[in-house]
Amino acid sequence: MSSTRFIAKQIYLIFFIGLILSSCRDHKKVDLSNINVDVKIERFDHDFDAMHSKPMGTQAAYLQNNYGTFYPDFIQRILQAGSTKDTAYFETLRKVFAGKAYIDLKHDVDAAYPNMDKPEASLTEAFKYIKYYYPQKRLPRVYAYISGFQAQTSIGDGYFAIGIDLFLGADSRFYPSLTDAYPHYLSRWFTPDNITPRVVEGMAREDMFPENDADKSLLNKMIYNGKIMYFMDRILPDVADSTKIRYTTQQLQWCHDFEGKIWGYFLEENLLYETDYPKIQRYLTEAPFTPGLGEKNDSAPKLAVWTGWQIVRRYMEKHPEVTLQQLMADKDAQKILNESAYHPK
Repeated sequence: MSSTRFIAKQIYLIFFIGLILSSCRDHKKVDLSNINVDVKIERFDHDFDAMHSKPMGTQAAYLQNNYGTFYPDFIQRILQAGSTKDTAYFETLRKVFAGKAYIDLKHDVDAAYPNMDKPEASLTEAFKYIKYYYPQKRLPRVYAYISGFQAQTSIGDGYFAIGIDLFLGADSRFYPSLTDAYPHYLSRWFTPDNITPRVVEGMAREDMFPENDADKSLLNKMIYNGKIMYFMDRILPDVADSTKIRYTTQQLQWCHDFEGKIWGYFLEENLLYETDYPKIQRYLTEAPFTPGLGEKNDSAPKLAVWTGWQIVRRYMEKHPEVTLQQLMADKDAQKILNESAYHPK
C-alpha cells in the first residue's frame, strides 16, 4: 500500500514539475494567429541554372529584373565574374556551367532540396515572431542560391540569401575537402535544421542590431552578443540552446557545470574592460574549444558569448517590465550587468 502511495506521489511530482517546466518554456510564446506572414524561398539556384539552357542574355535580364540587386551582388562578389554592366562575364558563366564541380554540386543540392517546404514553414513562424515584436519591420525576400561554398548567408538591399550548398548535411561528401575553410567543428552545423537559426541570427546582427564599432571592451561585446542570443530566444522559442549558439550537448553541459568558474576567470584575469581585440577574440569567435580552460580541450568556445547570454537572461528575469524592444535598444552594458546581479556559483 505504501509503495502504491509512493509511486502515486512520484507521478504527481513529475507531472507538477512538468507543468512548471512547461510554463517556464512557454511564457515567452505569444499569439501569432493574426500575423499574416507566408515566407516563400525563391529558387535563384534554379533560375540561375536556366542560363545555360535558355538564351543567356534573356535569362540574365530576367534575373536582374526579378532578383534586383542580388543578381549583380552574386555575379560580382560571389562568383567574382566581373560586372553585369556588359556581357563579358557570360564566358565565365559558360565555364561554370560546363564544369564538373558545378554539375556535381548542383546534383547534391537538388537531392537535398527538391523543395523548400520545411525551411519555409520554419522561417514563416520565425518571421511572424519578428513582426509581433517589431510590427514596422520590413521583412526581406528570401532567396536560395549555390554559393560555391563562399557564404552560408548573404544580406543586401531587401533580400536575405541562403547559400544552401552550405546546408547539405554534416555528412556531405564535399565538406571533408573544405576543412581549411570549414573545419569539422563548423561543418557539423551545416544541416537543413540550421537554416532558420542562421537566418534569424544574420538578420539580427547584420540588419536589425548591428554592433557599434566603438564598443571595444569585452563587457560591451559580451552584452551585445548576449542580447543577440536573447533575441533568438524570443524569435525561436522551440529551438534548442545548443543549436542557437552552435554548441555540442557536451559543450553546453560544460558551460553549465563551470559557469561560476568561467565568470571567475573573466574577473580574475581583468578581462571585462579589456579592449585589445587579439587578447579577447578567443572568447568571442568560433573554435573547437577555449585554449587555457578545461582539461583535454573539453571546454566550450566563445565563452563571452555564452556568458553574456546568461547575464541578459538574468537581467530580463529580474526586470519583467522591460520589453524586447527596450532591451535591444539599451546600449548600457554596465547597467545590464549591474542590474542582472549575475553572480554564478
